[in-house]
Amino acid sequence: MIAAGIDCGTNSIRLLIAEVREDESLEELDRRTRIVRLGQGVDATGAFAPEALERTFAAVDEYAEALRSHDVAGLLFGATSATRDASNREEFLEGVRSRLGVTPRVISGEEEARLSFTGATAASSDEARTLVVDLGGGSTEFVVGRGRGAEAVLDGALSTDMGCVRFTERFLRSDPPTAPEIEAARAAAREKIAEAEAAVGLTGLERVVGVAGTVTTVMAAALGLGAYDRSAIHDAPRPIAEVRKAAMDLLARPRSEREALRFMHPGRVDVIGAGALIFDAVLERVQELNPGLSEVRASETDILDGLTLKAAEEAR
Repeated sequence: MIAAGIDCGTNSIRLLIAEVREDESLEELDRRTRIVRLGQGVDATGAFAPEALERTFAAVDEYAEALRSHDVAGLLFGATSATRDASNREEFLEGVRSRLGVTPRVISGEEEARLSFTGATAASSDEARTLVVDLGGGSTEFVVGRGRGAEAVLDGALSTDMGCVRFTERFLRSDPPTAPEIEAARAAAREKIAEAEAAVGLTGLERVVGVAGTVTTVMAAALGLGAYDRSAIHDAPRPIAEVRKAAMDLLARPRSEREALRFMHPGRVDVIGAGALIFDAVLERVQELNPGLSEVRASETDILDGLTLKAAEEAR
């Protein structure tokens, strides 16, 4: 069966069209990412900006054309953090409906966490107690569980209002960010991580997997890649110390230097500093609570893969 998922977050909108096999593995037919910054200003105004909607609808039009070229049996459009927060979200939902013929599903934080875990662990072959950190533009999900894909058993999940776009707009306004800005952002990140620690439990971890564009970009830096390479990034274990060092390097750089990094998507240049700071703070606390944990992985499969699997399940 061919199924498709669309993940529309605060910073990017992504499409996956795939053949879904009986064992829940995916054969990718088309995967696309567009940085549209749908959540531009939502943290401050509580509403989508007209220009942000225009950029997003242009991407949806492109995706509609791609979907028409495949015999798609099921499509699930998931809208996450920014859409949960926007007062004028009906304008966005109707715009998508008119272009795709499906009603976007405004995904709760907990469902977002479960879908992220499903996607990130789809290829797992063991029962290691795993923390999946989905670091997006407007929110970061923490989910702990065991097992793989849709069969995983979750111990807990929490969505926090902490993301690279939200924290850039709130705290890191200078280029490069100043020490007081960084201190304020790190203090706020630690508060959100403490919420996750209380709600989910971050001890007894055997594996940590980060997903989404911030994490994979930091991992590309830690790997020393000359260009972005999904196959090199996916499931490659790296020492936490190396990843944290790469994150702090990205945070300290001015935007002009970030632009010159060949693995950096242009749409992430202005917000990667905040995302890197958040990921560094998460890894710092996780290692404090789990002294024997020395490595972290990034997964190129995430909520988008989870949405696609869910679309196939519902179509059946």
